[in-house]
Amino acid sequence: MSQKKDQASPDSSSQQDGNSEPLPPLSPKDFRTYNRLAEHMDQFHNHFRLTWNQLQDACTSTGKKAKGSGGSLSPRQLIQTGLSFCSQLDFHHSIEEQHIFPVLAKRMPEFRRELVLLSQHKQIHKGLGKLEGYLGKCRSGEVDLQREEVKRLMDAFGEVLWRHLDEEVRTLGAENMRRYWSLAEMGRLPM
Repeated sequence: MSQKKDQASPDSSSQQDGNSEPLPPLSPKDFRTYNRLAEHMDQFHNHFRLTWNQLQDACTSTGKKAKGSGGSLSPRQLIQTGLSFCSQLDFHHSIEEQHIFPVLAKRMPEFRRELVLLSQHKQIHKGLGKLEGYLGKCRSGEVDLQREEVKRLMDAFGEVLWRHLDEEVRTLGAENMRRYWSLAEMGRLPM
């Protein structure tokens, strides 16, 4: 799966909370201020995308380094990379849910518990739990690593993960953030 950036540009206009009047264009400086959280979040998400793709590539190869390709992951590397991915994504979501989303949810309905972004977290974590459990058994020697099984487990939550990574960044983009927060408030938001 590939990622597509849909962040607003500095000169686009938006509607403020159902108001039919477009918001005035942002200066480049104000755009950067309003877009700060999206850019910061996208850095984290790009790490997860990169690791996901590395794991997917390793699942479709034999584990032997192909000449000139930069190679694949050995079984041990695949297990460790997969477990690290699970742990890091879980930690990332814990920080969001405990420290960032509650602040944003005060004004932004997208970050309230019952809505899409948190619902996606639950779906992702169900898949992460299964992947982590399988890789843990592989690490302990309880089962032999089967790359096809890792791929199957990843594919079960891949679509929702990638959609989530993109939607969360888009929701934190300048044109959406300016609907809810002032420039001064943006500097006080966590992250």
